[in-house]
Amino acid sequence: MSGINKVILVGHLGKDPDIRYLEGNVSVVSFPLATSESFNKDGRKIEQTEWHNIVMWRGLADVAAKYLQKGKLVYIEGKLRTRSFEDKTGIKKYTTEVVAENFTVLGRKSDFEGDQKAQVRADDADAGYDRNTETDDIPF
Repeated sequence: MSGINKVILVGHLGKDPDIRYLEGNVSVVSFPLATSESFNKDGRKIEQTEWHNIVMWRGLADVAAKYLQKGKLVYIEGKLRTRSFEDKTGIKKYTTEVVAENFTVLGRKSDFEGDQKAQVRADDADAGYDRNTETDDIPF
């Protein structure tokens, strides 16, 4: 039996998406996403915020770079990926990211400057790194 790796988040972008181009002109965008939840403790309302590292590839990355910006409320579906890298001192580090497969911009109609809703889906390709993206059905 295989496992399920599915993440659903609704949160606000912590900064504008950072787009980079890798070998072969493959675009990748990354940004932090804040999700918050509130609860009562000893009669006080406590808000807890979690920060998530979001990564989008190819066509999805291009659309995100064009339409997303700091503060926007967005619904994201994707999967968790943990990767390792060496820091400047040569020490191996690990990071866990959400590799987004689709997103929907949420919020008030005035937030969309005429667009009713922006929804983008990536193809269900391999591990997110060789992703072919269908952008023909994007409603903007």
